[in-house]
Amino acid sequence: MDTQNCFHCGLDIIKEDEIIFDAKNFCCNGCKTVYEIFSLNDLTCYYDFEKSPGATPQDINGKYDFLDNESIVSKLLEFQENSTAIISLSIPHIHCSSCIWILENLQRLQKGISTSQVNFPEKRVRITFNPEVVSIKTIVYLLSSIGYEPYISLENYETGSNDVDRSLTYKLGVAFFCFGNIMLLSFPEYFEVKEFWLDQYRGFFRWLIFALALPSFFYSASGYYVSAYKSIKSKMLNIDIPIALGIVVMFVRSTFDIVMDYGSGFFDSLTGLIFFMLLGKMFQIKTYSFLSFERDFKSYFPIAITKINSDLSEESVAIYEVEKGDRLLIRNQELIPVDGILISEKAEIDYSFVTGEAISITKQSGDKVFAGGKQIGKVIEMEVLHSVSQSYLTQLWSNDVFQKNVEQKHKTITDSISRYFTPILLLIAFAGFGYWIFIDANTAFNVFTAVLIVACPCALALTAPFTFGNVLRILGKQKFYLKNALVIEQLAKVDTIVFDKTGTITTNKKSNISYEGTILSDENLLLVKNVLRASNHPLSRMLYDYLPIPILQSKSGNEAKKVKVDHFEEITGKGIQAQIFGHQVQIGSADFVEKIEEKNVQQTSVHIKINTVYYGKFIFNNQYREGLEELFENLKSNYQIKVLSGDNEGERTILEQLLPKGTELIFNQKPEQKLEFIKNLQEQGKNVMMVGDGLNDAGALAQSNVGISISENVNVFSPACDAILDASEFQKLNYFLKLSKNAITTIKMSFGLSLLYNVVGLSFAITGNLLPLVAAIIMPLSTITIVSFVTVMSSYYARNK
Repeated sequence: MDTQNCFHCGLDIIKEDEIIFDAKNFCCNGCKTVYEIFSLNDLTCYYDFEKSPGATPQDINGKYDFLDNESIVSKLLEFQENSTAIISLSIPHIHCSSCIWILENLQRLQKGISTSQVNFPEKRVRITFNPEVVSIKTIVYLLSSIGYEPYISLENYETGSNDVDRSLTYKLGVAFFCFGNIMLLSFPEYFEVKEFWLDQYRGFFRWLIFALALPSFFYSASGYYVSAYKSIKSKMLNIDIPIALGIVVMFVRSTFDIVMDYGSGFFDSLTGLIFFMLLGKMFQIKTYSFLSFERDFKSYFPIAITKINSDLSEESVAIYEVEKGDRLLIRNQELIPVDGILISEKAEIDYSFVTGEAISITKQSGDKVFAGGKQIGKVIEMEVLHSVSQSYLTQLWSNDVFQKNVEQKHKTITDSISRYFTPILLLIAFAGFGYWIFIDANTAFNVFTAVLIVACPCALALTAPFTFGNVLRILGKQKFYLKNALVIEQLAKVDTIVFDKTGTITTNKKSNISYEGTILSDENLLLVKNVLRASNHPLSRMLYDYLPIPILQSKSGNEAKKVKVDHFEEITGKGIQAQIFGHQVQIGSADFVEKIEEKNVQQTSVHIKINTVYYGKFIFNNQYREGLEELFENLKSNYQIKVLSGDNEGERTILEQLLPKGTELIFNQKPEQKLEFIKNLQEQGKNVMMVGDGLNDAGALAQSNVGISISENVNVFSPACDAILDASEFQKLNYFLKLSKNAITTIKMSFGLSLLYNVVGLSFAITGNLLPLVAAIIMPLSTITIVSFVTVMSSYYARNK
């Protein structure tokens, strides 16, 4: 009887239920409706990626009425601010490229949705929408109407727990049960015992073995068949094809032996093979999970936030020590690390890190402010509602907006090898089978299966991820935090290093500061100190710490240490201007305050101007970081070193004495000039690493091949950088670069080891000296060997400082 498949979902159509629309066959009105929706919105190319990719939409009338409750909706949202809200929904039906395409084009189906991004491995879609135009309930009903009903569990959102996929565990358990029992039943066959009752029931035991092998063959090994089928369908040969082929050949051959009464077949080897391969897969998954946990746990940023104590004193604390109820001080350009309530009268918040929109939002006292916003303008105070979510900061850091287009060389190597490996492997297997079939049929089948199993390039594919994963963990322990594993490869390619001066090779903890000019009164000192309090620039922080706290008697007799800043503006590369109680204050470069400085005096200085009156300047004799001379001496043999500075040439002589000969020093550089300098080096074919403080250097950090932001007791979060280095570990920079190069060396060595293993294994298999079961045992052992090798080698290189 001819059967027709539904154009949308692919299910068989019962003749009496068949619906024909637009010359296409549908199994129900639901599938027809989905097709109509796509057709009306010009989205029918959904069906071009996969044949029958959809799911039949279910009746969900009234199921999501709870989404009308605002308190419940607020728990589901990741972010909500005026006309922008973000929600992540779990969608179990995501399974192919068509699913990804339609879910990332939801804005064409529903007004109010701006963007949607699919996380395929986790089967989640992150939707950014305007809550004033469309509600979550409408979005959920839209998704359900096109066959992508989300799974919403408030318990999961509140506790952070997720459903665990235990299918591999179940398959492994079934495979072990089948393998163990078949081995017991096969013992008489192994020893060829001649005994009456065994001979009488030999046929029964063989068919019992056959029955026990069925669950393992059809259920436990099903993943390999599905993977091989999808690989062939997409015209890409993956490694599951030879594995699936080997399993099917062994099953057919063993069944033939039992039916023809030639023997018990290879069901013991078959079930053992499936069990050990699943065991190897379980080992890989558990190890990956461990590395992922290590990465999440260790990837907290070494940045601090200013906490206001009960006695109104201020101290810098690590952001992971912030607790609910704490009072925080957020300066200009600082990232808000937690959700909280605004205490200050007014604030301007830039949420572009979260939403991609660069338009700032005005918040009033008592309003809720969300983590991920960047404070713009004068200093604000806020009260913490929740402790810091490091995973959320990691998500911001890894935002696609800030990703660089870097060459993924190690992936290319692995993919290339896998692409050629599978057809070569199949050729060897068939050649071996063709040779042995004329000599010994049993050996021919053994050779064919053993070749397919022993040469599995799983270990080859695991080399790069496991090496980089371990190096990420090692670097994290030493306070060097990388955005992702690709940064390690980029570090290994670096040949030119550009350092910023202020706040990078100098420390803002130690500096000899002197003042030249008209003595500042306590009133003026109070104005200057409160303006500096809002700035995050290294010179501002040094000067703020250096200036005494002016003691002024208020009418009540109390000390007035802090005053309200009415207007604050920090101009990058120039200085600060602010208004306090009607006083206009300017702090910055000589040009900024319109002071013509003597040309023969070249110093790092900050000038003060209050109410159009120029008072004088604070001169900085910078303290350079400990170990700077030794670091540059070690770097000069392998790298070109350059120092960029926005300051004048006042410290050129000191730097020339301090740094190795040939170090290029460039002064008076504005942020845009630093970026152009990096770009020019890259156009010369250089692989450039920029080391800066993450403030004025943001553009240069983003432009460079590798951008490293130095962190020292201030929140200098810069999404454009590739790595954050704790200032206390600055002198280890050469060691980190060496470790990155050694990581690449480790990958190359493990590639060689894996290929050697394959060559040796194939030489035994092709000559008929390797049974399929032994090959199946060796395969996960090779994975363990490679993982152990890269772990030991990367740990060895890490110890050799």
